[in-house]
Amino acid sequence: MIQEPTPATDYRALLRVPGFPRLYVSLLLGRVAGQMLGVGFVLFVLARYHSPQLAGVATFLLLVPGLALSPIAGAMLDRYSRARLITVDYLVATAGLLSMAVLSAGHLLPPLLLLVICALSSLTGPLSFAGARAIMPTIVPDHLWERANALDNTTFVLATVMGAPLAGLLVGFASPEWAIAATGLLFAAAGLTILGVRDPVIARGTGGVLADAWSGLVYVLRNRTLVGLALTFFAFGVGWGGLAIALPVLVLGRLHQGPAVVGYVWGAVGAAGLVATLIAGRIRTKGRERQLMAGSMLGVAIALAILPFAMSVLLVGVALILVALVETPFDIAFLTLRQRRTDPAQFGRVFAISVSLNMVGNPIGSAIAGPLIGWSLDAALWAAVALAAVAAMIPLLAIPARDVA
Repeated sequence: MIQEPTPATDYRALLRVPGFPRLYVSLLLGRVAGQMLGVGFVLFVLARYHSPQLAGVATFLLLVPGLALSPIAGAMLDRYSRARLITVDYLVATAGLLSMAVLSAGHLLPPLLLLVICALSSLTGPLSFAGARAIMPTIVPDHLWERANALDNTTFVLATVMGAPLAGLLVGFASPEWAIAATGLLFAAAGLTILGVRDPVIARGTGGVLADAWSGLVYVLRNRTLVGLALTFFAFGVGWGGLAIALPVLVLGRLHQGPAVVGYVWGAVGAAGLVATLIAGRIRTKGRERQLMAGSMLGVAIALAILPFAMSVLLVGVALILVALVETPFDIAFLTLRQRRTDPAQFGRVFAISVSLNMVGNPIGSAIAGPLIGWSLDAALWAAVALAAVAAMIPLLAIPARDVA
């Protein structure tokens, strides 16, 4: 009997997958822009309004209104070209950010208008962050999923390496408005790049968009794995969202450093995460996803516990680099398990809803962080530690060991 040749499973095989290189470049550009936004926007609000509370609320509004519309966005992702819908969101983000930059430069951006622009810009958000997740497993063969997810994750860590320092430098040496405007233009470049990717539409749906959105929501809520993953990421996301506000306050306030240093710290995190991601992508996760996630989150909690004691930027950097190294197996196991336990015909709907549920903790953490930091910066840092420890327990308690709904 002649055996079929074993398909190549190395990283080079991904470069031969039609559309993957262009998809990767677009994701990288979009996530560099996203990282610039995450760092630059907080610094922008702190510089212009001097209010951690406003920074937390504005960051909350950059995400949450769009998350509420994620079931509808998911139904659209299953009906129409995901690449084009991602482009739509990136262009909306460009318009919102350029508006902020121009209005702020003209001293025409009161806090209320800033919050309105943030909320409107967020409405199309699920089209890009869920669309990217939905495209990946449809154009990449399943035997390359671990490798693809690892490279997908490298876009996040490369974005941290490049985007965070760039945002800090632009804020520190140009102006917060230039940082926001540059971020918007980078989103536009990412949107134009992905237009060349031809992604298959697996299912057109049997009813209207609202009916498909409802069916996707029901599917997610009945799937114990997806619910367990959402609870895990929610707990971690609340802590990480708070850390996104607390870290600049720690570096700028307690350690008396400049905005560029905030970018350098996040950049060091990305550099460590890049190495860890490429190594973790070689691990076969099937059957061990829950254990990998639990161990990874426990390591994150231990590393974050350094921050309340940090009295130098060096120690802050060491703590966050350790976080990047131990958190990577969580990302790979998380993404691969979600792909394995989702019906491919519902990738768009399920990923839009699932990603939104996963992400909702982040803006909630940012919104809570402002008042909490006003009371005690250390309390905000210890809250991130506690929530990472809670996230370590959830995979073993809430996610079934076998592939069952």
